[in-house]
Amino acid sequence: DLHAWLRLERGRVPDGSATAKALNYSLNAWGALTQNLLDGDVNVDNNHCENLIRPWAQGRRAWLFAGSELAGQRAAVVMSLVQSAKLHGHDPWAYLKDVLTRLPMHLNSRIDELLPHNWRPA
Repeated sequence: DLHAWLRLERGRVPDGSATAKALNYSLNAWGALTQNLLDGDVNVDNNHCENLIRPWAQGRRAWLFAGSELAGQRAAVVMSLVQSAKLHGHDPWAYLKDVLTRLPMHLNSRIDELLPHNWRPA
């Protein structure tokens, strides 16, 4: 019923209006919007992902003042490692402490052992 109503209303509003754009968005994304009706494993919303990236989105403006482009790149690497460690069930502080302690003596050829998805505490 909602899909039929959206199509009907779309025919009643002028092209280019904000309402037309909203209706077009819903109609064009109808398959994705209703996927959870066909598969119960599909979430109705993406709140979980939104909550994971919120701190990074909020900090974006502050990071403009990282000091330099290189400092910003280094911060991005550290943030990526922290989030990857969290996603793999590791305590980020324990992960970074262990990796930074082992790194000076670790062989470059085995550096992948220290990545969050391969890491095992020393």
